[in-house]
Amino acid sequence: MNSVNKSARMAGLLYLIYMVFHISADVIGRSRLIVFGDAATTARNIAASASQFRIGVVGDLVAAALFLLAAWALYALLKPVNENIALLFLLLNLGGVAIQCFSDLFLIAGQLLLGGAEYLKVFPADQLSALAMLSLVLHKNGFAIAQIFYGAWLFPLGYLVFKSGFLPRILGIVLMLHCAFWLMTALQFFLFPGLAAITYISWPLGFIAEFGLTLWLLIMGAKGQKPAANEAG
Repeated sequence: MNSVNKSARMAGLLYLIYMVFHISADVIGRSRLIVFGDAATTARNIAASASQFRIGVVGDLVAAALFLLAAWALYALLKPVNENIALLFLLLNLGGVAIQCFSDLFLIAGQLLLGGAEYLKVFPADQLSALAMLSLVLHKNGFAIAQIFYGAWLFPLGYLVFKSGFLPRILGIVLMLHCAFWLMTALQFFLFPGLAAITYISWPLGFIAEFGLTLWLLIMGAKGQKPAANEAG
């Protein structure tokens, strides 16, 4: 197995592990416990499943680290095609990871508010529930900001996949399309929060683009070819 194939399979493996942790963290730590708009129910859920919630937060942080490692592996793989563009998608990914990790502080704050600490007993229970919900909403907004970076990194990534010569061009095209819809989804969250049409399109497209790339890298590698010559600038 040549070095290009090794790099490709390492990138695919890291991306796959990242997706497993990301989905698991969401299912374990958020989707089953947080009911946006219902602070009392959310407070009861988190208080009753504190360990589960903490596992979800840790899983989210591990997923973020794995995502950055996967981006680094893709950078190493695609740097010979165009180093500047590869560095661009790595920096965009890093920006998203940094914002995501920072927004996870609000998840921790939400649980701390509901943890029954002695110094919090001066506040009424309903007030603590409302403050915890505010923290969770702030996390949701912070994660949406991270999605802008996570969407933007897909275009230079898709471009380099398209130009590489050792990965299917169709994957590059789908990744660039995914970038456009992902950015629209992230912006829609802030501008048109009640509109779900774009979201419904972006999720299946994202699955095809990112899971397709992951499977190709794991199973097919880089087709045993050398990277395309480095482009200028």
